[in-house]
Amino acid sequence: MNEKTTGNSKLSFKYLRNTFLIIFFIILIFGLGYFLGIKGFYVNLYGYPKVHIERDIPVTQKDLDFDLFWTVWDRVSDKYYDKDKLVPAKMVYGAIRGMVSAIGDPYTVFLPPSDNKIIQEDLKGSFDGVGIQIGYRKDWLTVIAPVPESPADRKGVLAGDIIYAIKDTEKNIDIKNTQGLSVQEAVSIIRGFKGTTILLTLIREGLDEPLEVELVRDTLDIPSVTVDFVGQDGKIAHVQVIKFSGETEAEWDSKVLEMLTKDFDGMVLDVRNNPGGYLKGAVDLASDFMDVGEVVVIEKSGNYEKEYKVEKMLGRLKNRKLVILINGGSASASEILAGALRDNNKVKIIGDKSFGKGTIQEPQEMDDGVGLHITIAKWLTPGGYWVNEKGLVPDVEVPDDVNTEIDEQLEAAIKELSINI
Repeated sequence: MNEKTTGNSKLSFKYLRNTFLIIFFIILIFGLGYFLGIKGFYVNLYGYPKVHIERDIPVTQKDLDFDLFWTVWDRVSDKYYDKDKLVPAKMVYGAIRGMVSAIGDPYTVFLPPSDNKIIQEDLKGSFDGVGIQIGYRKDWLTVIAPVPESPADRKGVLAGDIIYAIKDTEKNIDIKNTQGLSVQEAVSIIRGFKGTTILLTLIREGLDEPLEVELVRDTLDIPSVTVDFVGQDGKIAHVQVIKFSGETEAEWDSKVLEMLTKDFDGMVLDVRNNPGGYLKGAVDLASDFMDVGEVVVIEKSGNYEKEYKVEKMLGRLKNRKLVILINGGSASASEILAGALRDNNKVKIIGDKSFGKGTIQEPQEMDDGVGLHITIAKWLTPGGYWVNEKGLVPDVEVPDDVNTEIDEQLEAAIKELSINI
C-alpha cells in the first residue's frame, strides 16, 4: 500500500472528525424545533470552516459521551480494508441521517443533496418516476396516493397499498422487506430515468396474496388544479386539487377565474389522492370560501399554539353550493382544507376516510443542497380535532369500487348537490 495515500486518508478523516463534531453539536442544539438554516455558520466539507466555532461540548449536552462515536470513526478509517469505500462526506451524511432517524419520526428527516433535489422536484411537479406518493402508516411504507394518469395509476396501484418489497435489476436493488426504510430512501430507490423498470410487491387489504406490479418509469408533469363541468346539464364544477405545491395558488386563481365565466350551480372540491404539500396552499384556497378572521387550522407545539386565519377576503366561491371529496389518499394540507370547510361552513364531506397525517414539517434549506425537514408541531382542525392516524371520517361514506368504470364517489357528490340546488 502506498504510504503517502494512507497518510492523506488519515489526515482527511482527522479533519472530517473536527468538522463533523461542529455540525453534530449544531444540529443537536437547534435540530428539535429551532430554525436551522445554517445561516449563522458555514462549514465546507472539502475546505476549512469559514468561521471559528469552539469544539467544547455545550453545557446542555455535558451528559453526552461522544468517545464511542469517535472511537468507531477512527477504527473504521484506520482498519477498513478498502479505503476507496470510505467517502468522508457520505459517512458524515449517513451519521447525521442516523441521528435524525433515531427520533423515530418518519417525517423528520435529513436529506443529502440528491434526496433533497427529489423532494424539490416533487413540489415543482415535473420529474421522471412511476407516480406514487408514499408515507408511513402503522410502521409500513404505504402508498398515500397514485398520481392520476401515471404508470402506477394505469397499472392499478391504489391508495393504501403497502409497499412490502422493491426490486430494480438495473440499480442492483433487491429489498425483501421495506420495514426500516425511510420515506426518502424509498423515494430515491423508486425514482429513476424514463423507460426503466421497477418491480413492487404490494400488500392490499382484501387480497390473500401479495401483488407484484412491474412499472415502467415515465416523465410526469403534474398540474396542481384541474376543472371540468359535470352533471346532467354540465352545471356542476368538478375541481380537482391534486397537490399543494409552490404553483398551486396561481393555478387555483386561474381556474377560479375560468369558472366564474361559466354558468354553474354547484361545486365538487375533490382532494382525493392529494398527499398535501405546503400549509400555505390550504390557507390560500380556504380564503375563497371563508370570511376574514375565520380559523383554517390550529398549530400546536407543547404550550405554544397558533391559529392560521383567513387574512384576505376573496370569497369568490363563498355562496356556491359545495361538497368535498376525500379518500385514503387525502393527507396533510388536503385534510386541513377539508376540515376547515366542514368546521366553519358545515360543508358535507363524501368518500372514504382520509389518510390521517396530523403533523407539520418545516423544510430547512442548507448549503451545498442539503435539506432538513423537522416536525415542528401537530395541527388541529378549527374544531380541535387531531386527524393523526385517524383521518377525517366523511359525512357520507361511499366506497369507490375499483372494478367498475363509474366513479361512485363523484356520482354521490353530484347527487348531493342536485338535491340541494
